Amino acid sequence: MSNLRIVVYGLGPIGQLITKVALERGMEVTGAIDIDPSKVGKDIGEVLGLGKSVGIKVESDADKVLSSSRPDVVLHSTGTWLDRVYPQLVKAIKVGADVVSTCETLAWPWYRYPDLAELIDSYAKSHDSTVLGAGVNPGFIFDALPAVLSITLVRLNKISIIRSLNAAERRQSFQRKIGLGMTPSQFKEALSRGEITAHVGFAESILLTASIIGINLTEVKENQEAIIADKHYETQYFKIEPGQVRGVDGYGVGLVNGHEVIKVELRACVACEDYEEVSLEGEPTITWRSSGTPGDPATAAVVVNLADRVTEARPGLITLKDLIKYSYSW
Repeated sequence: MSNLRIVVYGLGPIGQLITKVALERGMEVTGAIDIDPSKVGKDIGEVLGLGKSVGIKVESDADKVLSSSRPDVVLHSTGTWLDRVYPQLVKAIKVGADVVSTCETLAWPWYRYPDLAELIDSYAKSHDSTVLGAGVNPGFIFDALPAVLSITLVRLNKISIIRSLNAAERRQSFQRKIGLGMTPSQFKEALSRGEITAHVGFAESILLTASIIGINLTEVKENQEAIIADKHYETQYFKIEPGQVRGVDGYGVGLVNGHEVIKVELRACVACEDYEEVSLEGEPTITWRSSGTPGDPATAAVVVNLADRVTEARPGLITLKDLIKYSYSW
């Protein structure tokens, strides 16, 4: 891994964590791309608050950085929606770099963007590039984790996963995207207009899990609603009064001929308990529970840890299905 040449594309909160982990692992960071004027021109050591220079300045011209640095892998973290980040991925593919991206809708792009998925796959193959979307959700808790746990079952009937997290301990941008402090009507309007996203990736996680295990789903549903406060709450960034949004409760289900076989639920709110629980119904029935996965550092770890594996994978657009061979055979 220490021999990999890395370009970091996006230096927001997650991108900065990715860069720190990559440097700690001894990767050679040969370029950094971001359009934020407050970061462009600065050494990444200064942007990361390392107290020392790394020798690489943040630049806004992605084509210039990618063509001059010729990275083995681009660690990409700029957005949620594939149609918006697609041009950035193409730039990386064009120079023959492999890509690991935190873009949620890239984890299983055939659901929302089937045409773009085919374009990326074809272009990547023609440039000997491998492209993967991965993170914590989608990418681990709702998909890779239950798929691997399922290997212990003789018969699998249903997968149920709950992730609960205390939103007060998350970064400001996360608290904003789940609508903290909004009225219920403001939340619905902002969500419908795309001004906030809450969680994106329920369907992607379900379809990814089904693909790894081999379940042929006939229908996928997803939805999310605001959790309304019944008393005063405060975070570092928001004050929430009774009747305002305290968080979000969302779910996705995968069905086979009307029968629910996969269900994932995310509950993110101020003062919620931090935990994940995976229940696998079958023979035997098992339940696995954690004390909660810190989303941001875990996402950075997933991206960096998969970098060398992506360089060994086949060219084209891949998913975690191509990397995980340890699961129940449906």
